[in-house]
Amino acid sequence: MTENKAIRIGLIHATMNSVQPICEAFRKHAPQVTLLHFMDEGLIFELNETGMITTAMVRRLASLIERAEESGVDGILLTCSSFSPYVPQIRGLFSTPVVSADTSMLEYAVQAAERIGVIATVGTAGPITTEQLKQMAADEGKTIKVRTEIVPEAFFALQNGDGDRHDALIREKVAELSATCEIVLLAQMSMARALDSFAVQPSVPVLTSPDISIRTILERLSMEGGGSGRQADLTRK
Repeated sequence: MTENKAIRIGLIHATMNSVQPICEAFRKHAPQVTLLHFMDEGLIFELNETGMITTAMVRRLASLIERAEESGVDGILLTCSSFSPYVPQIRGLFSTPVVSADTSMLEYAVQAAERIGVIATVGTAGPITTEQLKQMAADEGKTIKVRTEIVPEAFFALQNGDGDRHDALIREKVAELSATCEIVLLAQMSMARALDSFAVQPSVPVLTSPDISIRTILERLSMEGGGSGRQADLTRK
């Protein structure tokens, strides 16, 4: 890829709620990147109904990634944290780099804290995030304590257009977990919007995946010769 050619990133979504936060993060950190969106909103509805990820759902996810690769994108970013555990086996099927949005956020949390709070609005996202944190800590030989809170009413509020109620519910949980945790993670990209409405900043760091995932995908492309150093540096501002 030449220096003057714009990078194109394929974004894989399982819910419309993840579109706005990742688009805003790209506009802030890497506005020159072209975004292509690939959506299967039925995945998140099925996930909420069944509480489990099936082989058929993973195949549907892989189909979205295949469409993105066929569109000629330089990198692919999955915005739904519930499917993150399946990224390692899926990425081997494609020549285009595939990155999960929350992996870098979780790695940072394990390095930075021993008491970690997790907030999720989708039932499966909380346990999945918790298990990933514990596995990463085990791989590092580190002991952590994870407290996980799931707020499904926040998901449905946002899905029904009541963003204020979604944000208020998230803020309440952040305040609750801040009393005992060193770091709080918002497990899903769609939750990042709640940070914009804090009247008083939380007493501990609250991590979200949009900014970190942009840095990860651009650094990955830069290392593989798929992007310019300037584009990767934008994410460190």
